[in-house]
Amino acid sequence: MQVPPFPYKLAIPILYVIALFIPFTSQFFIPATPVFSWVLMFYSNQFLPSDHRPHDILTHFTHPILDIIAWLPYGVIHYTFPLVLAALLWLFRPPTLRVFAKAFGYQNCIGVFAQIVLPCAAPWYEIIYGLTPAAYGTPGSAGGLGRIDDLFGGDGYKRTFASSPLVFGAFPSLHAAWATLEALFITALWPQYAKWAWAYAAVLYWSTMYLSHHYLIDVVGGACLATASFYFFVPEELRNGSVNTAGDKYERYDLESRRGGVDADEFASDWTVSDEEETPIAYRSPNPVMGRGRGHRHTASIASLIRADERAGEEGWSPIAGVGFVFPPESRR
Repeated sequence: MQVPPFPYKLAIPILYVIALFIPFTSQFFIPATPVFSWVLMFYSNQFLPSDHRPHDILTHFTHPILDIIAWLPYGVIHYTFPLVLAALLWLFRPPTLRVFAKAFGYQNCIGVFAQIVLPCAAPWYEIIYGLTPAAYGTPGSAGGLGRIDDLFGGDGYKRTFASSPLVFGAFPSLHAAWATLEALFITALWPQYAKWAWAYAAVLYWSTMYLSHHYLIDVVGGACLATASFYFFVPEELRNGSVNTAGDKYERYDLESRRGGVDADEFASDWTVSDEEETPIAYRSPNPVMGRGRGHRHTASIASLIRADERAGEEGWSPIAGVGFVFPPESRR
């Protein structure tokens, strides 16, 4: 900081500290401290020597171990994860499979359309050709994936990317879009696995830049595209996790547990009949905990049958609608 000169520049921190200790000014300066910090960082950036600033650290600092870590999510898991997730949805959440396919498909259509309308070169282009104007006849490059071919003694990625039909399709990153959409679906359907899904997405975000296939803005664009597709195509009840997706038939159909049945005391207490309330007993489940508030409709209440002699005198009453009740039963001829 050259202006103001040395003796006077000390007045700035001194006055600031004094303002923090004065009750009247502290109520403004303490909350504004983060803002002042941002202004100071922004202004001081001009004094940072250029040789101490980062220069494409992600693409220039490479290592075989980092290559493998970046290759697995970018070049392997990326292509298999949608199939695995679709299979899990088909097995455990069948209603959501169609929703996932719609969001996934339209997201990719929008992404490719944007790549055609707004062609953008990947970082590998700058590494190979510099800042020269791009031409559509330029062959594609595997970027950092070429090191994987060299590591395993093959040329699969080099041949595949050299014949890519969309060379200048860096923005938005569909790698980032796929990972984001998959993480959003897993978060909505299986919240206990959300942290693992987002950890995978974070590693893939890094790998797209490390392998020189995308800039950070490409990753942000892909994540935004996936988020917009998720909130546009996915129903609100599924996004909030409130859709009934119980996988166990005992929960789905409100049946008692396969183990142990109902406790005798619980059964007896639930079937106690009160004089004030007769109707709900005829529809009450023998186990309200397992029933989750949705009782079974029985053909006739046992409790009502037991008290038939007490209510037999009531006009128009019968424990079984439309049928007379006599105990002991009489034969009909």
